[in-house]
Amino acid sequence: MNLLSGKGGCRLGSHRVIEPAGALPQSAWSLDPSPAAYPNEIVCDVEALNIDSASFRQIVEANGHDRERVIAHIAALVLERGKHHNPVTGSGGMFIGRVREIGSDLRDRVSVREGDRIASLVSLTMTPLRLDRIEEVDLETGRVWVRGSAVLFGPGGYTKLPDDIADQVALAVLDVAGAPAQVRRLAEPGATVAVFGADGKSGLLACAQARGRVGAEGRVVGIAPRDDTPGARLLRDEGYVDAFLAADARNAADVATALPGILPALADLTVNCVNVGGTELSSILATREGGTVYFFSMCTSFTAAALGAEGLCKDVTMIVGNGYATGHAATALQTLRDHPALHRYFVERYGARS
Repeated sequence: MNLLSGKGGCRLGSHRVIEPAGALPQSAWSLDPSPAAYPNEIVCDVEALNIDSASFRQIVEANGHDRERVIAHIAALVLERGKHHNPVTGSGGMFIGRVREIGSDLRDRVSVREGDRIASLVSLTMTPLRLDRIEEVDLETGRVWVRGSAVLFGPGGYTKLPDDIADQVALAVLDVAGAPAQVRRLAEPGATVAVFGADGKSGLLACAQARGRVGAEGRVVGIAPRDDTPGARLLRDEGYVDAFLAADARNAADVATALPGILPALADLTVNCVNVGGTELSSILATREGGTVYFFSMCTSFTAAALGAEGLCKDVTMIVGNGYATGHAATALQTLRDHPALHRYFVERYGARS
């Protein structure tokens, strides 16, 4: 099967690439976001974006936490590139919206119809996006309410919004769906799991999945800069973690000093869910010889991780945080259903428009 051919456009979206020639949408600098569906596309009316944590933090800090400047920054970025692809962090996010048009090659191959409300499961870095206006932005959560359109390629890359979970909550959860799904795969009964960035969206879901997987004989340790955040309190109160370490993962020396007291045998699996750079060494230090480090964070530097492990003479398996896993959307949403306290937290933090 030739992925670069197909009636009415490349199945991988190269027909939407403006520059450079020969690129695919994710690596391209700019895309054509025009909202007319090729035969192999689905065009959606976009209602909200969830910008990934690393990207949104960088944008907010670069604009002095000024809401109007942040809005202008996002609008200019999307106008220039035809997608939301932060050139500093290299990351994007996802959207929710309503199916406007289904290309002729897909109409008999997809489970959605015009008018269905969906959430995208592929990064905004590869999604042709046009914004007609930005209505509001939440500086705390990375949520952006918009009016515009987006293009999805082929029969995958989205899920219908669930009936039993509020749209804004589903948007927040599906943005990080890869984390709980991968932890479900990687954590084993009786294992010790350490989660950096444990009190954030992906960290909370990862801890909940880890708790269920390792069981009573296993151990889950949460790590974040502060132990008094609502997320940190939830983890302790609900027993998702056995211990919580307040430490800045960017300071590897401080983390190394604290590890004997909280992880004497180190972790079989370390999950990095932070939204800042410079945390690779702490993650490696927290992991036992022969253990696994799962770098879900979009701030991860491959060079820092690879050379850091080499410099520490640490034999660990390091996994890139692929945001996609088979069934990851269903796993993430089911994690909320299985954990009412976690569901309430997400509703309180992400469920209302601010």
